Amino acid sequence: QVQLVESGGGLVQAGGSLRLSCAASGRSFSSYVMAWFRQALGKEREFVAAMKWSIGSTYYADSVKGRFTISRDNAKNTVYLQMNSLEPEDTAVYYCAARVGSGAAVWGYEQYTHWGQGTQVTVSS
Repeated sequence: QVQLVESGGGLVQAGGSLRLSCAASGRSFSSYVMAWFRQALGKEREFVAAMKWSIGSTYYADSVKGRFTISRDNAKNTVYLQMNSLEPEDTAVYYCAARVGSGAAVWGYEQYTHWGQGTQVTVSS
């Protein structure tokens, strides 16, 4: 079994920063793709960032490129999303997700087999 637990969300003012954490357990994640998605109220689920655990390659949505950074701590089996220069448009529930690596695009949420419960990020103007 694989379990993912997000934490670190909260309420911040525009221009502020937050760091989200996704603690993974149950398996070795060396062959996995780890990703962050978000879903704002009334909007579709949106890809944010992803990392191939073993290789360390990272991928970002254009909307967050240059502001957000995905990273991992292998010893803690934890993936992080550092969010800087937050904007009201970043307000959403943020989910971490995982799947075994494949040739599928990392931004395709339908390919992910494990999901966390989500953590709310609210950015006020």
